[in-house]
Amino acid sequence: METLMRLFGSMIVFMYHCFDRIVINGYLSILSRPESVVYFFKEILGQQCITKEVLSARTKNYNLWVEAYAENHGIPLEWAKQRVRKEDYVRPYLKAMERKNRFGVYFILKSMEQGNTFRSFEPKYPTNDPNYRIVKKSRNRFTHYYFYIRDEKLGAMCIRVASFLPFQTTCYLNGHHYIERQLSRLGVAFRKNDNAFLSVDDPNALQKAADSLTSEIISEQLDYWILIVGPKFSKRERRLMNLRRFYALSQIEYCHNFIFRRNFPIRKLFQRSCELGFFVLSARKVSNMFGSQITKRFKGKLQTVLERLDQAHHTLRAYFKHSFVKQYEKFRTFLRMEVCSNHTPDLRVRKSIANLHLFREKAIDILNRFAGLKANALNVHFDFPIFQRMALPITHVNTRIAGIKIHDARMIRLMETIMVLSHFVWVITPPPLRGGD
Repeated sequence: METLMRLFGSMIVFMYHCFDRIVINGYLSILSRPESVVYFFKEILGQQCITKEVLSARTKNYNLWVEAYAENHGIPLEWAKQRVRKEDYVRPYLKAMERKNRFGVYFILKSMEQGNTFRSFEPKYPTNDPNYRIVKKSRNRFTHYYFYIRDEKLGAMCIRVASFLPFQTTCYLNGHHYIERQLSRLGVAFRKNDNAFLSVDDPNALQKAADSLTSEIISEQLDYWILIVGPKFSKRERRLMNLRRFYALSQIEYCHNFIFRRNFPIRKLFQRSCELGFFVLSARKVSNMFGSQITKRFKGKLQTVLERLDQAHHTLRAYFKHSFVKQYEKFRTFLRMEVCSNHTPDLRVRKSIANLHLFREKAIDILNRFAGLKANALNVHFDFPIFQRMALPITHVNTRIAGIKIHDARMIRLMETIMVLSHFVWVITPPPLRGGD
């Protein structure tokens, strides 16, 4: 990172690093196993025969509660439309909440999706107990509710709740929304577009707000909103069983962001970075960048690709197992380097949300190594007096030989490639000849 800032620091207005997209799964651990579900219905609720109707009763009650909650609070409740991004569909309602400076649930979408649940069926052979039923895990397609919320601390967020036992939740957050709320509370002026800050009056306050996001803040707000919009349990049920949710990281992104003064340097920088990325980011360097080594027991992705997004922006990605680091530019003056993990144990970080600070440290180290590789590849220069003499013609005996064309773009690219790849080239010498050979 130091080399990158030394090369392009004069072109950069400010930079910051923060969490971007965070996806968190919430589990009712005590109701995640069939034997625990049997204990809950028999010992806590007194239901000796756990039939399909008994299991679905909780689902029906929750569906009725969601409909009543939406009607009482004037919240739109609709089925999600196909081939339409949910975030784009509800964005006008979020803008209305921001104009009114209101907080709470502003939209509810329903969607039929695959999820984990339980099914009850009678045993194949009769038993002495007529109430005996077999409860097994299954994966079926059923209704999921998406609650779109504007929180006072975390900003815009979404909570998906499954309508069948064990009522698994999935929470979608973004670190930029949290920073936006913090800067608004402090009275710091800024300009934000999508998930990027393009200008800010106090960059130090921006970075301080980004660093203040902790697992305790996230857990506290998720507990509050899931208690409101999630399935209901009585005080007696909560007292007799531990119905507190366990939060695990499903997907998480951490990014370094550079805001340039003009479009020209960022466009050229990104293009050259992508061209040289395929030469520099070898399999060994990618694994070293993620703090690991390649062995015979390695399993998973290990490659570098250049992808084109829907917005016509190109993205350079270097994959490592279920994680990857990527680089892309947008908004003409915004360059982002980002590490994303769909399986945090790949980075030697456990999935519990309590390890959020450990992932931050790992991600910063990975991005620093990635930026260092890019800076070394882009730090290409020559001894210009020698380079100029190579352009002059020379005379050998009676023959005049023209010099190289230093203004030719292909010649410049050739010289850069030779300089960048010089550490890959070595001289192979034959073994010395011995007498009699």
